[in-house]
Amino acid sequence: LTYSYTSSTMAAPAIRTRITSLFGCKYPLILPGMSWISDPTLVSAVSNAGGVGILATGPLSADETRNAIRTIRSNTDKPFGIGTTLLMPGAESNAKVAIEEQVPIINISLGKGDWIAERVHEYNGKILATVTNAKHAQSAIDSGADALMLTGHEAAAHGGDVTSLVLIPCISKRFPDVPIVAAGGFADGRTLSAAIALGADAVAMGSRFAATKESSLAHQMKEIIANPELSGGSTESDTIYGKNFDGIPARVLKSAESWRLNKKPASLPLVIYRAFNAAQKMNIPLYKVIPGLITQFDKMYMVAQFGAATESLMKATVDGNYDEGVQFIGQSQGLIEDIPAVDDLVQRIILEAIETSSQTFETFSDNRMT
Repeated sequence: LTYSYTSSTMAAPAIRTRITSLFGCKYPLILPGMSWISDPTLVSAVSNAGGVGILATGPLSADETRNAIRTIRSNTDKPFGIGTTLLMPGAESNAKVAIEEQVPIINISLGKGDWIAERVHEYNGKILATVTNAKHAQSAIDSGADALMLTGHEAAAHGGDVTSLVLIPCISKRFPDVPIVAAGGFADGRTLSAAIALGADAVAMGSRFAATKESSLAHQMKEIIANPELSGGSTESDTIYGKNFDGIPARVLKSAESWRLNKKPASLPLVIYRAFNAAQKMNIPLYKVIPGLITQFDKMYMVAQFGAATESLMKATVDGNYDEGVQFIGQSQGLIEDIPAVDDLVQRIILEAIETSSQTFETFSDNRMT
């Protein structure tokens, strides 16, 4: 971890890692693509602050994705990306739009993205692949990924079985030449410093960036997440992890509703009915959903479960309805105590990381001299 002052202002110095070099950003901080949260406003704010914002395209049509990309470009000349979950309906169309628009970074997950990587590399774009284990990491690298986003068990939404504390050093040791973005458990400068020490080159801070002024997350949910009180607050212990809510193991904010929905999976007829309703709300034609249910039932049933969960997610994330909705959140919410502006947050994180890293170095240096 190296840094140098680039101006006479009090701004935190630029940090050079393999990720900042690869993506051309100032700081090793990534906003992951979070549906209904990582929109053009928040993406632009993070990129302008020196990190990299990634647009969530899951809820967007191809036209909406194109418009969002162009809005981001009108707001910033800094690097940014789009996220595409390849298992989901509409993902291929959104990826093609991003390629046509020559988006600098495409973050792929839940699918093989070799065809995307081939086309993205033609214009010198970069592929960031989200994975949760070594097997998936190897597959992503073989498919052309330039960097890996490792999602640990602590993460909001669909984290893996292994904690970031173990996952990062294991994958960085197995694939030493591949830059790594660590996701899951990172929300301040201390955790950024720890991630670098473990072998990462940057961190993704979804929960932390969601609770900022520029975030479109409902303000009611921001206030709940940013309340660290042990009695009635949202601590690191106030999450639930399970697969019954949306068909994929996921971490959500603890509430009576999230407990209820995680007790058992919804029935097949209810899942399909709610999935079709969700597809209509998201402007996904049913002809894109029905064939998959027939020919790839297992995969599409999982997609249908995820689609069926959309209504609950939107109630919390968009409407701010804590009692009836479900909110994806990571265990790092225990570190969130305020709702700052993105630029102020980024500066605070980087300065704290520098101080923490210096203190760690001094600790080991002092012991070596005795």
